[in-house]
Amino acid sequence: MIEIIPAIDVIEGKCVRLSQGDYNTKKIYNESPVEVAKEFEAAGIQRLHMVDLDGAKQSKIVNLKTLEAVASQTNLKIDFGGGIKTTNDVESVLNAGAAFFNIGSIAVKQPGIVEGWIVQFGTDKILLGADVKDENIMIHGWQQSANINIINYISAYINKGIKNIFCTDISKDGLLQGASTELYKKILKAFPLLHLIASGGVSVIEDVDELNVIGCSGVIIGKALYEGRIQLSQLKKYL
Repeated sequence: MIEIIPAIDVIEGKCVRLSQGDYNTKKIYNESPVEVAKEFEAAGIQRLHMVDLDGAKQSKIVNLKTLEAVASQTNLKIDFGGGIKTTNDVESVLNAGAAFFNIGSIAVKQPGIVEGWIVQFGTDKILLGADVKDENIMIHGWQQSANINIINYISAYINKGIKNIFCTDISKDGLLQGASTELYKKILKAFPLLHLIASGGVSVIEDVDELNVIGCSGVIIGKALYEGRIQLSQLKKYL
């Protein structure tokens, strides 16, 4: 059964969404991420994907206090990312209450650091992000291609022990045009035991049903929830 993972993206301590990672498309949905998280929890949600967009932009964690507030006032299992660059950053995030830390560009550019984290923190604490456009990994806030094929990238990290990956097709993100089901099928065919979390483009409950059928272990849902395209009540069968 697929796990439902709402997304809370944070800018200046507020709950926002972007389209295709473009900060100029910022839309504030709630001044209080804690309120939003409590609403999710009350509906039966157990997981949360939290991204510090200020942190991602500034290459340092900015909204740690928001993580602390959500973690201390809910029982949600939170994965947190955005601006994590050092071992101290990882420790800060885990100490602030995150169950996992999620990483993206650093795993592409500095795999040696991530290998150290695998040893130090264990693979169960790491959620590896794979941001993809035309099956190539994108870095630097989705602005630059790393010229690495998604299958090769995942293969390298599976060989290092990574088990949990979330994959975002950035051509879909925030546009409410449906998920990249064919891409996820391809990944799961190559790596049947992978815990693959789909991200980006989910716009109606049928998208979630489809991702469940093909074997995704989780789905991150953002704008569709905030825009009311998917109601929390529709997700009950997965909670």
